[in-house]
Amino acid sequence: MKLSYYVVTRDYGFAPNPFHGFCTLATCKPTLRKHANVGDWIVGMGSSRKESIYKGKMIYAMQVEEILTFDDYWNDIRFQNKKPVMNGSTQLKYGDNIYYTDENGYIIQVDSHHSLENGKENLLNLERDTRGEKVLISKKFWYFGKDAIEIPESLSTLKNVGRGYRNIHDHNNQKFIDNFVEWLYSLEGYQWIGHPEKFESGFHRYDGRSSF
Repeated sequence: MKLSYYVVTRDYGFAPNPFHGFCTLATCKPTLRKHANVGDWIVGMGSSRKESIYKGKMIYAMQVEEILTFDDYWNDIRFQNKKPVMNGSTQLKYGDNIYYTDENGYIIQVDSHHSLENGKENLLNLERDTRGEKVLISKKFWYFGKDAIEIPESLSTLKNVGRGYRNIHDHNNQKFIDNFVEWLYSLEGYQWIGHPEKFESGFHRYDGRSSF
């Protein structure tokens, strides 16, 4: 088991997607997703920009309970409401169930936050997202969004992350992971708690040119 942590640079409710009773990480952070295993903890921290009010705060945490391929995610009856509905609510537009393989073996990206303004495939996002190979799924999650919370000083290591992501492995720091989990369960409730930071500004697309 390991704990992976990174900075959530764009909190739209897309990556992660905390809606409909599941927290899913199906796009972005391809290397993190590729190497994740069931039982791992994923922690998203606030922007590391000096002026950010979210600097050093926790946006969300989830324990990976299930891992699916893109096609399994696309076809699973549990996650049909995570497919984007572009004439629906903001929440529905930010659906992250956006990839499937067609009859010719090509990976298709549907109209979504990661496609071009005209709804066509954004190859930058498609190529990056699908390098990750895995969709991470959990019902065991704490999502705070714009109500991101301060973490205890004993867990301040989680604030020390820049580009990419970092891992804490149980074989060299089980005590830290245990302390983190104990703190999480000391919080009242879990699952949907806050709203995404950028949710109220409406729907936007991501062009794929900024780093993850």
